[in-house]
Amino acid sequence: MTALVTGATGFVGSAVLRCLVDAGQTARVLVRSSSDRSNLDGVKCEIVVGDLTDPTSLRAAVEGCETVYHVAADYRLWVPDPEALNRVNIDGSVALFRAAADASVSRMVYTSSVATLGINPDRTPATEETPSTLADMVGEYKRSKFLAEEAVRELVEKDYLPIVIVNPSAPIGPRDIKPTPTGKMILDAAAGKMPAYVDNGLNVAHVDDVAQGHLLAMEKGIVGERYILGGEDMSLRDILGAVARYAGKRPPSVRIPHDVLMPFAHCAEAFGRLFDREPLFTVDGLRMAKKHMYFSTAKAQAELGYTPRPASAALQDAVDWFRENGYL
Repeated sequence: MTALVTGATGFVGSAVLRCLVDAGQTARVLVRSSSDRSNLDGVKCEIVVGDLTDPTSLRAAVEGCETVYHVAADYRLWVPDPEALNRVNIDGSVALFRAAADASVSRMVYTSSVATLGINPDRTPATEETPSTLADMVGEYKRSKFLAEEAVRELVEKDYLPIVIVNPSAPIGPRDIKPTPTGKMILDAAAGKMPAYVDNGLNVAHVDDVAQGHLLAMEKGIVGERYILGGEDMSLRDILGAVARYAGKRPPSVRIPHDVLMPFAHCAEAFGRLFDREPLFTVDGLRMAKKHMYFSTAKAQAELGYTPRPASAALQDAVDWFRENGYL
């Protein structure tokens, strides 16, 4: 059985690819011509060059596949042109799944995000049923993922496409080569560059558990349903403190109010637009940082058999990988 994986050169996608290969499945990956392929080193897979914005390449990629794992996304918290996110995250997802349906692919998994879910104001863990609206989405990335998930749901409901949705929380662990925004935070803390923190929290999951959750969703998930693939809820202070201790650095001790940083975020964005560079931090990023992104994995555990490991293991593995690969 051949499985197509998009985003396999990236963080979560490369973990999904490795899980598939370890499970004895034949894997094909869709890779852009400009992508860094170092995450594919040593992994037995067929490489097809293409792009989510190129329908012809998508048709070639899905031909002969029985399953599709659509993990790829444009994951940037700041972009000069928001439509660039929509072309990949929304239009590209719809085009890929339509091509897969035309090729008689029997089952598909779409990687969404907990960013599309609602948040409980009392900081209790949110579930797949916690309501949210487009107005709740902070930033262009979250808006694009929210609209993309709505488009995928429409493909299930109106076109009867066999798609299961998964919503990873904050994956952490090895092979975060870029690194992702969360990985960059871990890397900075491990390097002793995070002496202060803001009051927020994340649901920390080991990237390999999230990857295994994709395979479980493909095997056991109900079409049209969504499943949170998370781990353990932690405050940012505890996350940064744990990383600092693993790396032999001093944990952050100063809490900075969000509003103090907001003028600097506006300046950083102005600088980014002027010099066409991603800002060090953004207004939307600070707005998101006011929230405690806590989630429950009860549904995935009960229906898929998902079993996440403690967050400490994810943080330790991330620090070890960054150190072993010269990031520290």
